[in-house]
Amino acid sequence: MKATVVRTAFGKLPSGRAVDLFTLTNTRGLVAKITNYGTILTELHVPDRHGRRADVVCGFDHLESYLKGHPYFGCTVGRVANRIAGGKFMLDGRAYSLAVNNGPNALHGGLQGFDKVLWKATPLRGATVRFDYTSADGEEGYPGRLAVRVIMKLTEDNEFLIDYTATTTRPTPLNLTNHSYFNLAGRGDIKAHQLMIAADFYTPKSPADVPTGEIRPVKGTPLDFTRLTAIGARFARLGGRPQGYDHNFVLRGDPANSGQPAFGARVVEPRSGRVMEVFTTEPGLQLYTANWLDGSLIGKGGFSYSRHCGLCLEAQHFPNAINIPHFPSTVLRPGQTYHQLTLHRFSTA
Repeated sequence: MKATVVRTAFGKLPSGRAVDLFTLTNTRGLVAKITNYGTILTELHVPDRHGRRADVVCGFDHLESYLKGHPYFGCTVGRVANRIAGGKFMLDGRAYSLAVNNGPNALHGGLQGFDKVLWKATPLRGATVRFDYTSADGEEGYPGRLAVRVIMKLTEDNEFLIDYTATTTRPTPLNLTNHSYFNLAGRGDIKAHQLMIAADFYTPKSPADVPTGEIRPVKGTPLDFTRLTAIGARFARLGGRPQGYDHNFVLRGDPANSGQPAFGARVVEPRSGRVMEVFTTEPGLQLYTANWLDGSLIGKGGFSYSRHCGLCLEAQHFPNAINIPHFPSTVLRPGQTYHQLTLHRFSTA
């Protein structure tokens, strides 16, 4: 057995353009399926402690379901992940207005973000696919012609690796992430999943879910995941409706500043024994627990996606950083190359 990538047809867009699905397989039991529409991870099959595989990401069986609209299942989001307050920002003395799609805010790149475009796909050696997309100057209100490359790979260490690079012709904010919803049991809710996040601080947010600019310690709050804790154990202490997490954590990162991915989070599903660890070069990690899903979406195998059916661990720069000068900068300038490396490592306990 060897690592492979196989291309198959996945349907057509309303424009008639063909969409492909790529099946990646390593030699140790991992299988991933990714479409070049939105670079969506549609399936990820991971073995449990007994070697039985289950699909551990939320999604749909058919392209048509993705085209009808969905809560960013498995996709690359950009140009800017998360929220920009009021859909406005200043850059080099110039004011920019973006497409707003989340109340008054711009969310995940706008109305036609990177999750809703067709990427050029190139299978590479082993279980690897490269996706390329060029975002036009002014797309969704963002300045600069942006060339984006996303490489997705299954390694022989049972890792799902995402490598992002980008260049621009004009200064622009850029903050890419992957928005997969993970459920290491395969079905049901994630409240009994145990979670650890390598973060001693978080960024408080306003009622509009935009960071206030503060950075506060997690100690003594429901956001303290410095030790493995059942995700649902503190829902009641969070307050608000619907219950659940949608918070950005300030990762400890790499003290040596090596530029290599640092440990960000660990998830353990006790019954199956599946373990997922997240490593990233990014300074932040957004924990989202599918709070707004109401059971109306019917996913793979006829499964109804209800509240807390999955959890997202979105490696990112801090939300609204373009408007908060003391947050790590998200500005990419001509001559610079954006680079992010995030990997999900799977094992059993």
